[in-house]
Amino acid sequence: MDWHGPLPSAFVFLAAAVLMVPLARRIGLGSVLGYLIAGVAIGPFGLALVGDPESVLHVAEFGVVMMLFLIGLELRPATLWQLRRRILGMGGLQVSATMAALVVAGHLLGLAWTEAVVVGMALSLSSTAIALQILNERGLMPTRIGEYGFAVLLFQGVGVIPVLA
Repeated sequence: MDWHGPLPSAFVFLAAAVLMVPLARRIGLGSVLGYLIAGVAIGPFGLALVGDPESVLHVAEFGVVMMLFLIGLELRPATLWQLRRRILGMGGLQVSATMAALVVAGHLLGLAWTEAVVVGMALSLSSTAIALQILNERGLMPTRIGEYGFAVLLFQGVGVIPVLA
C-alpha cells in the first residue's frame, strides 16, 4: 500500500489527531498543541508517515480558511461596532509596539532596516486561528480579556493584508 497517497495520508492525519488531541487535553495542553504534536510525530522529522508536507499544504490551508469562515459566521455586526475602539486601539497598539520592538531588535542583530521592517511586520502578527481556539477552549471569549484578545486578533487578521502586499 502506498502510504504517501491522498487517502492513506488522510487516514494517518485523522488517526494521529484522534490519538493525540485527547491525550494532550487530558494532560492540560489543549487541542491545538495536540494537533501540533500529532503533526510533528507523523511528519518527515518524526515517524515520516507523511513524507512530503507540500502534498497536503492545500488541505491545511483549506482547513484554516474554513475555521476562519466559521468564526466570521458567529460574528454579529453589532458586536464588531461595539468593539471598534478596542479593535483599532488595542490591536493597533499591539501590532505597532511589537513591530517597532522587533524592527529595532532585528537592526541591532545586523539586519538592514528594510529587512528588519519586513521581519518585524511578519512577526508582529499571531495565528488568529490558534489563538481563538485557545480562547474558546478556556472559556475566555465572553470575558473582558477574551474581548480584548479577540479585538487584537481581528486587527491582526485585517492587518495581514497590507503586510502580504
